[in-house]
Amino acid sequence: MKTIMLVMLLSLLTNDPIKVRKINTAKAEAKDAFNAGDYKGAIAKYKYLIDSLEVKEDEIFVNLANAYYLEKDTANATTTYQSLTSSSKNEIRSKSHQQLGAIANQQGKFEQALQDFKQSIKANPANNDARYNYEMLKKKLDDQKKQEQQDKQNKDEKKDDQKKDDKQNKDDQKKEQEKKDQQKEQEKKEQEKKDQEKKDQEQKDQQNKEEKSEEQKEKQEQEKQSEQQEKEKKEQQKKSNFDAEKFPEISQEKAEMILEAMKNQEKQYLQQQKRKATKSKDKNKPDW
Repeated sequence: MKTIMLVMLLSLLTNDPIKVRKINTAKAEAKDAFNAGDYKGAIAKYKYLIDSLEVKEDEIFVNLANAYYLEKDTANATTTYQSLTSSSKNEIRSKSHQQLGAIANQQGKFEQALQDFKQSIKANPANNDARYNYEMLKKKLDDQKKQEQQDKQNKDEKKDDQKKDDKQNKDDQKKEQEKKDQQKEQEKKEQEKKDQEKKDQEQKDQQNKEEKSEEQKEKQEQEKQSEQQEKEKKEQQKKSNFDAEKFPEISQEKAEMILEAMKNQEKQYLQQQKRKATKSKDKNKPDW
């Protein structure tokens, strides 16, 4: 009993009633400003409590951090919440990690936010808000990963399809080029065939022309011979007619025999003249 009374007496001696009154007044004013949405005013009051009145209560720091957060001063809010993550009070540690997770989530730092929500649940398993945020963000990240995997798969499939299309296009182009080359080769062969046929025809025409010319020459020669024979026949006929007129008593057959005999005599005469011409002259005899 004496111990309790001593503690109460020491407490009364160490606490300045005026300071206590100032602290209580500042807390009330800060709370009123916060509830009224005057976060700048609330921040000023809470900083006054911490800096001037040297109040180190975790609850004051929590309220200051919340005022920073609502005023959208995320830098000071983050710093203040981080200082509370080592608090001896589970609820304060849990609340601080929860708010840090909310800030990280807003900044797009999803993995960091997920870890903060997880730490908030560990500090206070009864913090349902932190658990809800954790599950929602985890589902979001899982869905995002699935979507990324699906997008990657679709992208890979699209690439494969594009490769197949490119290969098919190349194959089609190759086949088309081969077809054109074959067509050109075929046209070349046909042209060579036409040229050869033309050459053969020209040779044939030339040969026919030469043969025709030769035939024409032979025909002309035959005609000439026929004309000569006809002329001779006419002369012979004329001579026969003359002889027949001159010797009317001689028959045609007899006249021809006489004519033949005359020819033979003429031949013999000519042969005798040739023999005489070939004999050597006697030098001792005169030329006459």
